[in-house]
Amino acid sequence: MKVEQNISLKPYNSFGIDVKAAYFAEFNNENEAVELLQEYGKYRPLILGGGSNILFKGNYEGIVLRNKIKGIRIVKENTTEAVIECGGGEVWNDLVNFAVSRNLGGLENLSLIPGSVGAAPIQNIGAYGVEQKDSFESLEAFLINKKTIQVFEANDCAFGYRDSIFKRTLKGNFVILKVRYRLSKFPVINTEYGAIREKLNALGVTAPGIADVSKAVTEIRKSKLPDPAIIGNAGSFFKNPVVSHEMFIHLKSQYPNIPSFPAENGIKIPAAWLIETCGWKGYRKGDAGCHIHQPLVLVNYGKASGNEIYNLSEEILQSVKERFGIVLEREVNVI
Repeated sequence: MKVEQNISLKPYNSFGIDVKAAYFAEFNNENEAVELLQEYGKYRPLILGGGSNILFKGNYEGIVLRNKIKGIRIVKENTTEAVIECGGGEVWNDLVNFAVSRNLGGLENLSLIPGSVGAAPIQNIGAYGVEQKDSFESLEAFLINKKTIQVFEANDCAFGYRDSIFKRTLKGNFVILKVRYRLSKFPVINTEYGAIREKLNALGVTAPGIADVSKAVTEIRKSKLPDPAIIGNAGSFFKNPVVSHEMFIHLKSQYPNIPSFPAENGIKIPAAWLIETCGWKGYRKGDAGCHIHQPLVLVNYGKASGNEIYNLSEEILQSVKERFGIVLEREVNVI
C-alpha cells in the first residue's frame, strides 16, 4: 500500500473539483483497509468510493482512503432466488449488469446510477419506484472506533428515503467492505414509475423482462442526465421533499398542475419541478450551473469551485423556501 501526500482529488470526484488531500491511499481488500485505518485513523479518514455523491468545498486536511475492493459472486441460491455478494469498491452498474445478465430481478430499475456498491446502502439509492433496500440482504462494515468487523442486516441499517444509519449515528466511523442482495429468479416487473412504460412502447416492447426494463431506464437516464465524464456533476443534488397532506392541498390550490406522488409520511413533490418553477433550469453563473435538461442536477462546466456550486445550491434552496415554504435537503455529501 502506498500512502501519498498532497494529492489532487479531481480524478476522484464526479464534480471534477480540483482540491487536494493531505494524504491519499487505496485499499484493495479488507486487510489493507484495516491496516490503513489502524495506522492513519488519527488523520480524519474519509472513505471514498466512486466519488459521485460528494462536493468538496476545499482541500481535505486528512487522509482520503479509496475503496477498491472488487468481486461479484453468487453465494447462495435455490429454485426461486439467489444472493449476490459484491465488494464495496465495485461500480454499482456492474453489479446491476451482473444480475440482469443472469435474469435475477430486483435491481434493474436502478440501472446506470453512478457510484460504488459500498455507497449504495449509505444513501439507500433509489430510482423509478425502487430502492436498494428492497433487495438488500446484509453488509459487512469495519467500525473504525471499535476496530471490529460487524454484519448489518436490513433492520440494523435504519433505511429511509435516501437515508440510513450510516449517514446518521455511524457517520464517519465505518468502511463498507461487502454487500449482499437477495434477487428473484421470477421477478415482478416494475414499469409504472416515470417514463419506463413510454420508453418500452417506443422500443416496441410489449412483454418486458428485466433486461428490457434495464435498457429503458439506461436510455432514459442518458437522455436526461449529463455524463460526469463530460460535464462535472453528482446526479440529483436535492431530495424530493415530502410535505403534509394539509400543506399539499394548500399548494395545489395555488398551483393546480403541481405533480405529486404518495409517500409514507405525506405527499412527495418532485424537487425538479419546484426548482424549475423558480426559474433555475439552465441557469449558469461562471462555470457553476443548473443543468439545461434536468434542474435537479447542478453542474461544473469546467473550472467551478466547490464553494461556487455550494453557493448556487444555497440560492436555489432559499428561492424554493420563499416561494413554496418548502426547505429542500441536499442528497450530496458536502465536505
